Amino acid sequence: MLAAEISIMEYVTEQNIELLLERFRSLGPLPGILLTFLKSFVPPLPTIVIVGANAAIYGLWLGFLYSWIGLVTGSLLTFWMIRKTSDTPFIRRWAAKPKVQKAMVWAQRNGFSFVFLLSMLPIGPFVVINMAAGLTRMSTVSFATAVALGKGVMVFCVSYIGIHLSDFIDQPVKFIGVALFIAASLWLNRRLQAYFKKSESTNFTESAS
Repeated sequence: MLAAEISIMEYVTEQNIELLLERFRSLGPLPGILLTFLKSFVPPLPTIVIVGANAAIYGLWLGFLYSWIGLVTGSLLTFWMIRKTSDTPFIRRWAAKPKVQKAMVWAQRNGFSFVFLLSMLPIGPFVVINMAAGLTRMSTVSFATAVALGKGVMVFCVSYIGIHLSDFIDQPVKFIGVALFIAASLWLNRRLQAYFKKSESTNFTESAS
């Protein structure tokens, strides 16, 4: 398994990804979307490299859009598959692993914030996050919103910095704009978390009465 991951990492460089995207550019957005979609099922794939290559080949906004669609779609499919197969012996054995148990505890306690904040990170156990959310029976709307926003912040930052890397080196003050964007996203996360908690409490009260 480790040898396979090392082999993948050796091949998946930004130059190779850009060559691959250029080769199949006639297929439109499909290659860019498919590569980021596969991230949810092939953990060794480097998110930063793929998102950066999409931005380099398709441009900032289209690259952002294709990366975002692929990552969000892959996360939602993983979440849905776990929800549908959570009672199978294989999934129960997988869920018993300490790493997964820890993620499930965090998901149960924090819900929306757990998914949103970890989705903002370009490096992390994305598969575990999606599966843990599915196992804890987190609402689909809450999960989809958290993933869409978290991945949106991460993909935009990676794409923007990758496209304007030389500008950031010459003018570090531009990082302030990115920091403000992240701060605004964190504020929005708190507002949405409060909304979903209120909605869940209201639904629970109505069902109990």
